[in-house]
This record gives sequence, C-alpha cells and structure tokens, in this order.
Amino acid sequence: MTDRAPGRPALADALDLAPHPEGGWFRQTWAAPRTVTLPDGRVRPTATLIWFLLPAGESSAWHRVASDELWLAHTGVVALELGGSGPEPVAGPPGSSVRVGVDVAADQVSQAQVPAGVWQRTLPGAADALVSCVVSPGFDFDDFELAPSRST
Repeated sequence: MTDRAPGRPALADALDLAPHPEGGWFRQTWAAPRTVTLPDGRVRPTATLIWFLLPAGESSAWHRVASDELWLAHTGVVALELGGSGPEPVAGPPGSSVRVGVDVAADQVSQAQVPAGVWQRTLPGAADALVSCVVSPGFDFDDFELAPSRST
C-alpha cells in the first residue's frame, strides 16, 4: 500500500488522477490520433477521453468548454446542471439538471450530452461518482472557461 496525499481519495490514487481546476479529480486517458483544424486555425484531436471522479459531498464549479462533451457513468451518481450559453451561467429551473448514473430505473441516465459553450457544473452527491467524459473536438485547457466566482 502506498502513502496517499491528505484529501486524495483512494480511487484517485488507484487511477492516478490529479486535481481538476473545476473541482474533482481527472486524468486524460486517450486522445484520438487524428486531428482537426478548427475555423480559427487551432488544431485539436478529433476527440479526447478522461476519467472524472467527484468525491461524495463535493461539487464542481461552473465552467464551459468550446466543444461538445459526453458524460458516461461508471459508479455513483453525478447531478449535472446546465446553465445556458450566456456570458455567465444561470442556474435553471427544475429539469435543467440530469442525474448521470447507471440506475436507469431510478431516473438516472447512463449518458448525457453538454453542447459546446454551455455552462455546466456538478452538484454534491451522497457517494463518490466516477464518470468518463468524451470531448469532441478534443479538449484543450485553452478552450476551458471557469465562471466568475460570484455565479450561483
């Protein structure tokens, strides 16, 4: 057994995950070998894939990416809230969030899509949740935006 950094979940250790700027833990596990040149000249892989771990009781900050993102459930449940595509996120009415998990009989979805440029955040859950996120065109931190901290 290895020594774990304080506050680092055991699953983050096992999967070699690092802290994510939005909250939670992540590691990119794949980037497509093919690339695409975006209209503004930026080059990105056609798609990328990460593990994303959200420990129980934690949430992620409002953020958005410049590409479409697909969430794929593995364990636990992530409440994924969408906040529109305006200059700042707006917490939506009931129904603007989905529960990403594997128990479809309990109104969870095993896959969810966040369109490019739409604000998103995760809300705290009762148990650790592990998902994969596929981003296409591929993710780059240059295409990542955190909302101002005053957004609710």
